[in-house]
Amino acid sequence: MMNEQVNAESEEVNQEDQMYRENILDYYKHPRNKEVLPNATLLHRELNPLCGDDVTVYLQIENNKIIRATFMGTGCAISQASISLLTEKIIEKKLEEIKNMKKEEILEMLGIFISPGRMKCALLSLKTLIKAIEKHEQSPKN
Repeated sequence: MMNEQVNAESEEVNQEDQMYRENILDYYKHPRNKEVLPNATLLHRELNPLCGDDVTVYLQIENNKIIRATFMGTGCAISQASISLLTEKIIEKKLEEIKNMKKEEILEMLGIFISPGRMKCALLSLKTLIKAIEKHEQSPKN
């Protein structure tokens, strides 16, 4: 009886894990918001030289709020899914709110175990976004 319960719980975890993996692959194969934003308020590019991930984020900002976010880039499924998911999540968010995002939010959004070796891949999106906002705040016109 106990083994059946453990097996059933294990099967549920495997199905959930598989669902999240499929979600990551879907975002990788069919990224959302992957385009150059011609009227971007700002853009910022970051690279992960360890694995070749390359992400440029384009942001349209009004009243210290993101009204549109897109990206261009190449790299592994995790980095590309992460930036695609993040561009969806940040619409209508205040810049301060985005700057205060933690890595745990990105990892939760991805929904899969990220090994220490892939952590930079997963967090490149957040790093790029925060640096873009910092660049925006430091520009003389603000």
